[in-house]
Amino acid sequence: MILTTGGAGFIGSNFVLDWFTASDESMVNLDKLTYAGNMENLAGLRDQPKHIFVKGDIGDVGLVRRLLEQHKPRAVVNFAAESHVDRSIHGPGEFIQTNIVGTFHLLEAVREYWNGLPEQDKAAFRFLHVSTDEVYGSLGKDDPAFRETNRYEPNSPYSASKAASDHLVRAYHHTYGLPVLTTNCSNNYGPYHFPEKLIPLCIQNALGGKPLPIYGDGQQIRDWLYVKDHCSAIRRVLEAGTVGEVYNVGGWNEKANLEVVGTLCDILDDLSPRADGQSYRTQITFVTDRPGHDRRYAIDATRLERELGWKPAETFETGIRKTVRWYLDNQAWAHNVTSGAYREWVGKQYGA
Repeated sequence: MILTTGGAGFIGSNFVLDWFTASDESMVNLDKLTYAGNMENLAGLRDQPKHIFVKGDIGDVGLVRRLLEQHKPRAVVNFAAESHVDRSIHGPGEFIQTNIVGTFHLLEAVREYWNGLPEQDKAAFRFLHVSTDEVYGSLGKDDPAFRETNRYEPNSPYSASKAASDHLVRAYHHTYGLPVLTTNCSNNYGPYHFPEKLIPLCIQNALGGKPLPIYGDGQQIRDWLYVKDHCSAIRRVLEAGTVGEVYNVGGWNEKANLEVVGTLCDILDDLSPRADGQSYRTQITFVTDRPGHDRRYAIDATRLERELGWKPAETFETGIRKTVRWYLDNQAWAHNVTSGAYREWVGKQYGA
């Protein structure tokens, strides 16, 4: 049995779904079901008795304690986080509360549980914390990619809150001996991505005949990681990672935002062409850049490949085509998650 937090969100739900494809081990899935948590993501597990879903907050120490004592997990995998930079700029308070205070309360409950385990179980237990490359700050055009030894230089309330959570996890290992693992991933994309992020937003806007909003000049570079590859990396780190260590997870796919959106348009032109015969590229619109927008992220995932034998299975070209196809085949899902409140937020962020 393992306990997963945030397992109804984008990356978390993909991890949960893939877990039951790759393993027959049971899982408790704790998720608060905020705007980005969606039970429709887990619809395929309705008849899976080994998937136990619990609605709740990682900051609810009493609830977490009860789940740990009842189910006796051998590991906790923590995805639970507020994760959108733009939202953190408009309202940083929720990010501080969930990503820092929530992680603290989760660590406290896990530490208490771990201390009470028999020695053999105590030695085998793992707490895996899922984090982001944004904690490292921004890279110049010719700078080497982020390695695990890069110092932390977060530039947004989101990345600062994640950096703080990473430091807490590290401290609980060095101070209390809690057997932790941390992964710092690059930009994920793929199925079940909430349509406020660049790729799903542009797919949905393109199909809806709306502008495709590109911040600034569109030359912000990200390393793109297919979410299923990320999930396989987490499973591998959980299985064989060295306690107390950090592993960067990347796709080796540096792309500028404008190039990404152009590729999306080309795939849509092929798979779902516009009725008027024009390219979706005509819908690209440049909007005012967001404050503190990091110029470039890039992950050096050499350590993960060298020590644990992991590397991504998808190239950007194969992964992005699978992603577009998934959204075309799952328009009902996309429609259901785009509530009135979400549309109001998009209007506020990108303009009418």
